[in-house]
Amino acid sequence: MMPNLQQIERPKENKMEQDQRETLSELIREQVIHALGKPMDLRSVQVRKVWNDHYRVNIFVGESALSVRLVHSYFLVVDSEGRFTDSTPKITKLY
Repeated sequence: MMPNLQQIERPKENKMEQDQRETLSELIREQVIHALGKPMDLRSVQVRKVWNDHYRVNIFVGESALSVRLVHSYFLVVDSEGRFTDSTPKITKLY
C-alpha cells in the first residue's frame, strides 16, 4: 500500500530558509504586478515554486470571496537575485 502525502515525512524547513522563501515570493509578486499593472479588485498573487528557478504565478481578482477568479497565470524563470528573466506567456502592461 502506498503512503498518502500526509504520511510522507518532509524535511523541516528552518526559520531562515522559510524567511528567504517568503522574501523571494514577495519580490516575484512585486515584479509581476509592476510589469502587468494592478488589476481592479486584485485579491491575491499566488507564487509557487515548481522546481529550481522556475515558478508559477497566478493572479486572482474578485469583488468578494464568492466572485474570485483566476485572470492571469504565468510560468517564470528567476535568476539568482530573484529577478524574473523569462515568462510564458510574456507579461505585458495591461492595467
